[in-house]
Amino acid sequence: RWIKFEEKVEDGGERWSVPHVPALPLHSLFQLRTCLQKGTMLLDLDATSFKEIIDKVLSGHPEEEELQPALRERLAALLLLQPRHQPTKSLLQLLSELSLSPCRGSSHGWKDKGRSEPRAQLSKTPLKEQLRNQFRKKVPPGAEAAHVAVGEVEFLEKPFTAFIRLRHGVSLGSLAEVALPSRFLFILLGPPKVKAYHEVGRAMAMLLMDELFQRVVRQAVHREDLITGMETFLDELIVLPPGKWDPSVRILPPSSLPSPRRRTTVHPPDQQAHGNGEMAAAGDRASLGHPHSEEELERTGRLFGGLLRDIRRKAPWYGSDFCDALHPQCLSAVLYIYLATVTNAITFGGMLGDATANMQGVLESFLGTAFAGFIFCLFSGQPLTILSSTGPVLVFERLLFSFSQDHGLDYLEFRLWIGLWVAFFGVVLVATEASHLVRYFTRFTEEGFCALISLIFIYDSLKKMLSLADAFPINWQYRLDNVTSYSCTCNLLWRRLVNSILTCLTTLHLPPLLYMKSPPTTPVGLSRTQCLDRGGHLQGTSCQYVPDITLISFLLFGGTFLSCVALKRFRSSRYFPAGVRKLVSDFSVILAILASCAVDAILGLETPKLLVPSELKPTNPARGWIIFPFGANPWWICLVSAVPAILVTILIFMDQQITAVILNRREYKLQKGAGFHLDLLCVSLLMVVTSVTGLPWYVSATVISLAHMESLRKESESSAPGEHPEFLGIREQRLTGLAVFVLMGVSVFMAPVLKHIPMPVLYGVFLHMGVAALNSIQLLDRARLLLIPAKHQPDFAFLRHVPLRRVHLFTVTQLLCLALLWLLKSTTAAIIFPVMV
Repeated sequence: RWIKFEEKVEDGGERWSVPHVPALPLHSLFQLRTCLQKGTMLLDLDATSFKEIIDKVLSGHPEEEELQPALRERLAALLLLQPRHQPTKSLLQLLSELSLSPCRGSSHGWKDKGRSEPRAQLSKTPLKEQLRNQFRKKVPPGAEAAHVAVGEVEFLEKPFTAFIRLRHGVSLGSLAEVALPSRFLFILLGPPKVKAYHEVGRAMAMLLMDELFQRVVRQAVHREDLITGMETFLDELIVLPPGKWDPSVRILPPSSLPSPRRRTTVHPPDQQAHGNGEMAAAGDRASLGHPHSEEELERTGRLFGGLLRDIRRKAPWYGSDFCDALHPQCLSAVLYIYLATVTNAITFGGMLGDATANMQGVLESFLGTAFAGFIFCLFSGQPLTILSSTGPVLVFERLLFSFSQDHGLDYLEFRLWIGLWVAFFGVVLVATEASHLVRYFTRFTEEGFCALISLIFIYDSLKKMLSLADAFPINWQYRLDNVTSYSCTCNLLWRRLVNSILTCLTTLHLPPLLYMKSPPTTPVGLSRTQCLDRGGHLQGTSCQYVPDITLISFLLFGGTFLSCVALKRFRSSRYFPAGVRKLVSDFSVILAILASCAVDAILGLETPKLLVPSELKPTNPARGWIIFPFGANPWWICLVSAVPAILVTILIFMDQQITAVILNRREYKLQKGAGFHLDLLCVSLLMVVTSVTGLPWYVSATVISLAHMESLRKESESSAPGEHPEFLGIREQRLTGLAVFVLMGVSVFMAPVLKHIPMPVLYGVFLHMGVAALNSIQLLDRARLLLIPAKHQPDFAFLRHVPLRRVHLFTVTQLLCLALLWLLKSTTAAIIFPVMV
């Protein structure tokens, strides 16, 4: 059988072979051409049953070779026999047959059994086995069946050939393996002295599976049209020399196939270039083009013209943005991105608290992320974008707080005016359609930005794990002989104070107090927490030693990362049915987190857990929830704030738009369009609210947004055996983002549940996000080429058109710029990082 690749029944007759690329003798194609030239051919035949088709075929034989009535009856009786299909059995069916096989006696094989049993007539209606055949799921929607019947017949003296094309697809009862409308039939019967019938039938099936020949065979009017289509097929044929390849070795299907459009636009053989020449296939050239849509970035020349165009483009899709989220895959995406966003909010909230004396802390980070993210997902042009605090914004906050402290200014009021100016400048950029500058962002810029953010995620996750060794140190100098010297006691401060007083009294030769017969003793059995609560301190060589915490944390960290990677790739594995593999792949991150949390709970060690604020009050009691613009600073601060606001505006614009460019690349096959101007307007207006309430500033987070899109990938559900699932695009909707930020808002009330999630598990998720984003860019592929000899390099499209030395020069330049940006982000100059990109 064929859908796109050939499958054979193995010798035992119990199973289908693996799908493979068909390989057949070249002579069989020439024999097939002869059969089509001389045999019966009926195009656009009107028939409603297989019996009617056979009658018309036998009566339509050429007059000079008209069949005898007796021979015609024998052929009709033979062709109308019920075909024997190879059943596709489940594992349970095979096990049940295996358990019953001793009771059935010995079997002489599938072929012998078929010969001993009488064959029934072809059924006019589909059989139950056809309707229940699970193989139907592998057939693409709208497919039609083609039947190839070949064989040896002793009562024929010369071959009988017929090709039939029905006018419309007709159900031919039990003829097909699955219940499908049939459109094409090819019959080749002949005497036993010729042994090539089987290979000719395979050649016909291979032709019918060719997408270009399918167009020819559907549109052919005369026999010559069909022969011409076959000649075109032969022109593209590739021949393997005998002795250089074993025909018994099955060629596995390739990971990708050339499109029919590319095959039709390819140059004639005498004009094709080779190697790195200048002529190339149109498909390869298209892959090197600009990755962004031109219509979305064209200037209208009117104030807010680009914004109005974005709104008109996105408005028709607004309703479907909610309906398209009704899929189990979206639930997995919500949980995945929620945990990633929670971890990110806690991390940046803690760093903001350290940088601003808790004027902005973890609680402010939670509330700001929930509010800004919810509003952005509700009204933005690209709702798949996830807002978050970023490194350059954190650096600016630290510098601004230090400047305010040094000059006696109120930090939050100063920050309020900067935020208002940034919002004003952002609206001006939207009005003047400044987002059209995005068209000048090249692959060099996008890959550099994405690679740096991905490396920051990887570096920060590893840095957080290494910091656990300081909080929970490993006793590297542990020796079994020194076990008696390890101790830890509680030293209470009041006991030391009383001992000091008694010493003074004794020194002054005063009589001891009547109620103090002996110095106080330290209570026995105090825990570490009780000792610290009573004002004591721990004293001894083993007080800071926490066994196994760091090691088990690294195991949870690495286990979570490897589980995410393995389960994500489970979709393309060979285990379990396709539906199970798809479900496991969609929920890969959630399953990895649950498994790691279960391991942590079973071991029972006190690993560091996720800490979520449980009270709705400012982290710093000295501030409120509303920041007033006047009162604490001089009046001229509102004017001077415009200067640093220009720098922040450039920072926000570059950070937001580079991320938007990466998310809206053509390779993601987005159907609902982008909204560069609308997104920038939303971010600018949110600056007003977050500045007035003293919440952190937010902009698009590249890595988390890419992870959000990757978790919503759509692939074809009905792929032919041997065919890799086709990437269909991204499940574009708003509901996952809205659900994530609603959960962020109620996380304060979910603290009793979230506190059981170990932080190393979430750091493992961070590492997975960084690695996944890094693997999605071409820079990594080109960097690998630096280490691969030319003869072993993959067949990338750009290597066909660009000399290798220029590819290496481009890659090395990118890597040097990436290293410079890494050094820059590690200094206080990181505030100009987006501009340097």
